[in-house]
Amino acid sequence: MKLSAFAYCWVLRWPWVLAVLAIAAVPAGLSGWQWQRGEDKRATLARIASWEREGAVGLARLGELTGTQGPAAMAEVDGVRLDFEARWIAPMVWLVDNRIVDRRPGYDVVIAVEDLADVRAAGSSGGAPRAVLVNLGWIAAEGGREVLPVPAIPPRLRVQGLFRTDVSGLLLGANVEDHGRWPMRIQQADPLQLAGWLAVPLAPGLIHQQQGSPFHIHYRPVVLPPERHRGYALQWGLIALAVIGVALAASARPVPAADGEIVHEQS
Repeated sequence: MKLSAFAYCWVLRWPWVLAVLAIAAVPAGLSGWQWQRGEDKRATLARIASWEREGAVGLARLGELTGTQGPAAMAEVDGVRLDFEARWIAPMVWLVDNRIVDRRPGYDVVIAVEDLADVRAAGSSGGAPRAVLVNLGWIAAEGGREVLPVPAIPPRLRVQGLFRTDVSGLLLGANVEDHGRWPMRIQQADPLQLAGWLAVPLAPGLIHQQQGSPFHIHYRPVVLPPERHRGYALQWGLIALAVIGVALAASARPVPAADGEIVHEQS
């Protein structure tokens, strides 16, 4: 098919058109993905701000919130603020691998804790307290991968952190390196997998300690702001348009045309 417009002519051949569209689809898809990432970040920040206005809660209240939610609604609990006096469930310590802080390799220190108020209430009622995983922060690697650091965990501590329900990530190989001793190296703090080491129920998420930790706190709920993702989306969208524009410009041929009349011809 031949298309003539504004003193130029384009011969449209379907293999060529499909090839151009296939190339343009890559940056167009990345543009859509970046835009969606920005929307997800915006929703996360809004949800965290909403829970911030609600105020911090204890582990018992967190259990009520997560216990009444189905899997599809767990995201609504994401971002809850926690503040309670806790007891470390010794000797369990997990070290999350491949954490780089200030260009230094190291680990995030994850432990399981119980709310002391929940423990006292369970003792008087005969029930079982609930546990939760807490990321206390970062510790530097020492002596290579063969030697794991042994962090000093206080038996009691105040948990002041942010509860996140989405702790999954890209996992290559086994998650837990179980050599029969503590600490254990893991790739991600997955409550479903780590619950097997505990004799009490484990909350379906991870608390990131925000203050009062013996380790380096580096966690941020959102690394790139939504505006940055929207900017990337615009860039990729412009690249997709540029691919189409360059293809049209390269294939344009000047032809006589009367007053910008558009003529369609079958080749």
